[in-house]
Amino acid sequence: MKKTNITKHITLHSFRHTHTSLPIEAGVDLKAIQHRVAHTDINTTMNIYAHMTKNMKEKASQAFSERMKGLSQKLIL
Repeated sequence: MKKTNITKHITLHSFRHTHTSLPIEAGVDLKAIQHRVAHTDINTTMNIYAHMTKNMKEKASQAFSERMKGLSQKLIL
């Protein structure tokens, strides 16, 4: 960290959090992630690491919009 311009305090847990959160955001199966980080309870993985990111919100919004377009096109036909 001393050799970078990053001023935020980063711990080993910060790297673990990033290592776990990014695959969740990418849509990796939660059970696979749970196994990778050695949680015995999937709720631990969910509660600590599966927070809603800006990217996840955008993906959800886009998926909903696409689904609604598909439904509206079916209704028109």
